[in-house]
Amino acid sequence: MKLIEFLKRLEKIAPVSLSDDFCKKYGMYDNSGIIINSEETVNGALFSLDLSLEAVRKARLCGYNLIVTHHPAIYGGISRISSADPVAQCLKSGISVISMHLNFDVAPEGIDYHLMRGLGGKDAKILADVENGGYGRVYGISRAEFKDYIESIKKEFSTDKIIGYGDEEREVKKVASFCGAGCDEKAISFAVSNGADVFVSSDMKHHEICALLERGVNVIHLTHYSAENYGFNKIYLKIRKDLSVPSDYFADGNLL
Repeated sequence: MKLIEFLKRLEKIAPVSLSDDFCKKYGMYDNSGIIINSEETVNGALFSLDLSLEAVRKARLCGYNLIVTHHPAIYGGISRISSADPVAQCLKSGISVISMHLNFDVAPEGIDYHLMRGLGGKDAKILADVENGGYGRVYGISRAEFKDYIESIKKEFSTDKIIGYGDEEREVKKVASFCGAGCDEKAISFAVSNGADVFVSSDMKHHEICALLERGVNVIHLTHYSAENYGFNKIYLKIRKDLSVPSDYFADGNLL
């Protein structure tokens, strides 16, 4: 299978144009699509949230010449690169790379959607919408004490790397969630104005956590990896039978 044909299989979930449309509408930047093209026929694909050295080693071990990532293998300009860099290792090994970033985030059943589902939500109000999908959600959940809700998330997301802020005895019933580094003043205002009891995101700054607590919203801080690996894996499990080549999934246990 040619690389462009494999990309078309992935785009059945979320075309790269979805990322382009989202960036144009909300003034953002992305770099999704074919990042490294080895010009070889695809013989197998490894899915990994990041292009890491461990992911490259895993692809080599499997004998695969394609890695599909969520986070772009190259995001901005590159001024220097060493032979130990994962990009250089891919070029040396004849491994192509496709990155599906914002389009996988905002797809109707994308990573932000799956974060909501993992947190117990079904139907949501969306902050930034695009083509029946979008980013940033507020939704109802089954009532639970905050401390019990945190424990359920640890189990669902297979991680202990969660920090909860706020009254642990508080009953929570409405959640605002944003995959990746999704906390800013607009997201905070969206959560507060829609009556969220809990705000869930990653890579949050101290002043943002303080602002939420001062407005009466508890906070759950997930690692960026665990928050997005959850949905990326769900997408992989959905499409792997349609790939027509062998595939595998790499999850970095050090980051979960």
